[in-house]
This record gives sequence, structure tokens and C-alpha cells, in this order.
Amino acid sequence: MQFIDLALIHIRSGAGGSGCSSFRREKFIEFGGPDGGDGGKGGDVIVKAISNLNTLIDFKYKRHHFAKNGRPGMGQNKTGANGDDVVLNVPVGTEVLLENKKTVLVDLVNDGQQYVIAEGGNGGWGNSRFKSSTNQAPRQANKGHLGSELTLWLRLKLLADVGLVGLPNVGKSSLLSVMSNAKPKIGNFSFTTLSPNLGLVSYKQCDFILADIPGVIEGANLGKGIGIQFLGHIERCQVLVHILDVTSNNIIFDYETTLNELTQYKSDLVKKIKCVVLNKVDVTKTNELVKIVESFNKRGIEVFPISTFSRIGIEKLKDRLLELLKENDIMEFKPEGRTDKWSPI
Repeated sequence: MQFIDLALIHIRSGAGGSGCSSFRREKFIEFGGPDGGDGGKGGDVIVKAISNLNTLIDFKYKRHHFAKNGRPGMGQNKTGANGDDVVLNVPVGTEVLLENKKTVLVDLVNDGQQYVIAEGGNGGWGNSRFKSSTNQAPRQANKGHLGSELTLWLRLKLLADVGLVGLPNVGKSSLLSVMSNAKPKIGNFSFTTLSPNLGLVSYKQCDFILADIPGVIEGANLGKGIGIQFLGHIERCQVLVHILDVTSNNIIFDYETTLNELTQYKSDLVKKIKCVVLNKVDVTKTNELVKIVESFNKRGIEVFPISTFSRIGIEKLKDRLLELLKENDIMEFKPEGRTDKWSPI
């Protein structure tokens, strides 16, 4: 399925039905009086977060969503039927923004959370509403109120606990595959990953979500490469892990390049980088690796030498990630079984 994280939609809530102007007409009742019913309320446009969705592809091919109008009132004080609502099911983590792409109407971060983004118009009053001691035969009836019409953006930001960032072809997707059950596309060339990937990491009775986004190159904030269009998916992450390739000709330059692009996008993202991972250590000479580790230690940066191919250092990295997540109080403990003695009380 194609991954779509941004969609433009046009919505319109339903108009209210008109009130009815009617008078009671029955045998042997000469002056029945007004009995016009009210119009029905127009349908609402509602956005609802659903956990089993992970893309906005449905809104790429259907951009117009209109709720039904309320039905007009009828005689015998019959109120018109309300218009049917339109419910837009979106993935958890979707933001609804106005057309300017700056004003956020609602951020749907919980499963089942819903929000009325366009309320239907109220139905008009029938002439029976206007009856009084001085006007016992009113012929006045109101029209229903019009609905709202809006152009909106839907923007998906994936929910993950840990995000992997770095230049292309440094091993982010490989690390995701060895730490979780995810099977992302892996290749020895830049931009193998063209859309974010999620994986569930189960380790030491704990679960957390790991996210891999396409690599960010120098000048991404100016539109080079894939650009920074996917960086929004790591904004919600509590912990970011910076992946580097130790076989690079200038690893410090690579490190600073990624930091600069993250800062250009949003300065707060850099603060979430808790550790640096040095990948492909199995093809690096020991003395060269020691020099690289020392250069980062001098900067006060915690580094983890690993190899996604030979699985060197993976367990140690998982332990550190668990510690970081527990510090943020977002770790979910998964008990393997009951340990206390059962009691009916």
C-alpha cells in the first residue's frame, strides 16, 4: 500500500431543513391552529482516529466530503429528519490543519478520539413556534441555517517511542530489521528507504515502537534529496538515535550535517538525540575505531559501536534504549505470567 502522509480535502456540513408553515385541518375542528413542524438539523463532518490505519491514501482519491442536509418540517408538528453525518476515519497521529497549513484544529493522538470539524446547520422553526396570544394564526416559518464549508489539510505524524536519524545508507533500516520484526527494504545504495517504517521491539518484557525515516542529506532543508518532508514523523518520538557509518571518510562532518539539518527544521529535535550509534564496526580496524570513539567522547557524546550484519553491540544498545525510555516514563511492561498466589478475593 502506498504511504501518504499529507492530503488536501474539501468538506461541507449539511444545511438545516426549512420549517413548515401548516394549519391543522380536521373534520369538526374549524380553527385547528398552526401545526408546522421544525426542519431537521444538517449533518456534521467528524474526523475520528482509528488504530488500524497507517496512511492517508483514502483521501488522495476522494477529496470532497459532504454531509447530508436536514429534511424540511411537515404538518401535524412533524419534525424533519436530521441529515446523516460524515465520519472521516484517519490514522492515529493525524493533525487537521486549516488551508494555511499553520493553524492546527485538532491533533488526534488517541485511538477512538474524534472531533467535529464542521457542524451542521440548525433546522428552521415551523409556524407553530410563532403562535402567541396576539398571533394565533402565524404564517411565518424559518429557513434552515447553512452548513460550513472548509478546505483542510490532513497531516500524519507517526507515533513512535524511538526514532532513527542519519544520512542515507548508514544502516538505519538494517538496524530496524535486527531489532524488531519489521522487514523494510534494504539495499547498498542511497535512498533505499522512501517512506517511514515502524517496528515493534520486544525486549526484556518490554515493548516499544522503533521508527526509521528516509535519510537526510546536506541541504535537505532547501529541498535537496527527499528533503525534510518526513522529519515530522519523528517529532513525537521521545528518544532519537543518530546512526553513523564508521567507514565514512569524514564521520564528524556527517554527524554535524545531520544535526544542522535537524536544527534547520526544528531546533528542539536535536535535544532528543540521546546517543550516537557507530555502525559497520566489523569492517573497521580496531585502532581507527578507538580514535573515532575517543573523538566523540571528548565532545561528551555517548556512542555505541555496533554491526547490524554480525549483531555486535545490539543487546547493549537495546539495554540503553530501555533505560532512556524508562526515564521518560513511557515504557510499557509486559508481564509473562501471574507470580502471586491466586485468591478468589
